[in-house]
Amino acid sequence: MKLGIGIGWRPEIAEVVEALPGVDWVEAVAENLCSDHLPESLVRLRERGVTVVPHGVALGLGGADRPDPDRLAALAARVELLGAPLVTEHIAFVRAGGPLTASPALEAGHLLPVPRTWDALDVLCENVRIAQDSLPVPLALENIAALVSWPGEELTEGQFLAELVERTGVRLLIDVANLHTNHVNRGEDPATALDELPVEAIAYVHVAGGVEKDGVWHDTHAHPVTRPVLDVLSLLRSRVDPPGVLLERDDDFPPAEELARELTAIRATPAAAPSAPSAPETVGARTSGRPAYAGAVPGARGRTAVAQTALLSALVAGTPVPDGFDRRRLGVQSRALAAKRADVVAKVAPELPEILGTGYRKEFLAYARNRPMSGGHRRDALAFAELLLAEGRPADDDSRRRLTLWWQQRASSRPPRRAGRLVRSARAALLGR
Repeated sequence: MKLGIGIGWRPEIAEVVEALPGVDWVEAVAENLCSDHLPESLVRLRERGVTVVPHGVALGLGGADRPDPDRLAALAARVELLGAPLVTEHIAFVRAGGPLTASPALEAGHLLPVPRTWDALDVLCENVRIAQDSLPVPLALENIAALVSWPGEELTEGQFLAELVERTGVRLLIDVANLHTNHVNRGEDPATALDELPVEAIAYVHVAGGVEKDGVWHDTHAHPVTRPVLDVLSLLRSRVDPPGVLLERDDDFPPAEELARELTAIRATPAAAPSAPSAPETVGARTSGRPAYAGAVPGARGRTAVAQTALLSALVAGTPVPDGFDRRRLGVQSRALAAKRADVVAKVAPELPEILGTGYRKEFLAYARNRPMSGGHRRDALAFAELLLAEGRPADDDSRRRLTLWWQQRASSRPPRRAGRLVRSARAALLGR
């Protein structure tokens, strides 16, 4: 299916997206949509014949657990509501812990990379098959950006994607900004990845902006698209004419004129002269000494669960860094996760930064340092407010009264006390929640 040039639809720029010239289709974050009705802006776009593709961020198909049936049902409902021709998700894990490791469940609040190992690939393929059986339209999966590299990886990114496609028939959503990110952060050549992956499986392409700080590229989706990212798009176009190309922007939205210029630049990016393909070792289990794939190997889920839980716990709970990881990079990733968590909580509970003023961010980061998120961002906001009130903060009476009222309206009729909070925390720990 030919999609053309598109842009990520976000509520903050809904009217701008409707008015932008030359937009053939849009993509909407699936979890931000209700399952029984659409925002008026998307209704109007659909009435004009604009295709809307739901883009999931919460399945965690690269995680050790099998996909949650309720999450799959919710994603399928949004596909049906939008009349979408396909649905997309990520090759990532977003949570860890739980029954497979007999440890508390942890939420990342972000997309984290899976190790490019045969174990992780086996688990991912089985999860993808489960998702494909539950969704009413074809599924395409996106490569993600990463600040850290797993030790002991057995496959390149291109090989990993090629094997995934061969085993499952899933399509690919290739994010060229993420290929650039992995080039800066992990030294991986985008041209090599494009040579190794099956470009004929590409459903569409993402283009997004980012920023480099202290030698680390942050895939922010809040900065203009840079020339190096467009150069990777050019490399991709020298290998295949992708069915669609989409501009992503998630924050710090610029004026409509700037978005229009970025769309024009994407549309005008030519195909580069194809580079001589590298000659990697033949991809696939057939040349690696492994038997042909017949489902996740025994123990693969358990081993994947232990590894992912150790990494996520180090990132969000301050536990020791697992062997083989770059401690500095893990520190950068940990701070980035906490900053994003603070930003999202500020969006879902805007009253908190309003009440706490300039001290909100410092207070929240101190709260989050050793307190992993386990129940979503709204619950996170309540737990943050509960901690402040239990400790008699904020210091000034007016702010404390306002925070108490906010918390009471959402959680309880009485402000929390330290003893009650400690009892609840101990009970949750004993129950593994």
